[in-house]
Amino acid sequence: MNVVVYLSGEIHTDWREQIVAGIDKEKLPIDVLAPVTDHPASDDVGVSILGEEDKPFWKDHKGGKINAIRTRTMIEKADVVVVRFGEKYKQWNAAFDAGYAAALRKPLITLHDPDLTHPLKEVDAAAMAVAQSPEQVVSILKYVTTKD
Repeated sequence: MNVVVYLSGEIHTDWREQIVAGIDKEKLPIDVLAPVTDHPASDDVGVSILGEEDKPFWKDHKGGKINAIRTRTMIEKADVVVVRFGEKYKQWNAAFDAGYAAALRKPLITLHDPDLTHPLKEVDAAAMAVAQSPEQVVSILKYVTTKD
């Protein structure tokens, strides 16, 4: 039986690809789920499906709700949730995903550079592991999905 892992968080680096490559290299019994990482497509999903809006608030409102359907569904299906916090932008959505996963009592792994330890102390307190590299995440997933 495969373990389902949801990869949440920043979309500006290739951390997801590194984790998937590590899972493939180790031949781990893991299925990976992820949000839409094409930023414009994610931002515009609401208006592209439900119609244009005159005000940015309503455009974001539509898009945010449709993205939340995807995100919540995938977090609920996941056995493990990995949330990456990057340096470039404040990822409020990533923090929300981590909180949602914690509220559902999903095993949570946070992934971020050491200089974000203090700002993320509350999020990290909810995590079962705090990793600093995609390789560490793969090692954790290998440990929890193999017999040896």
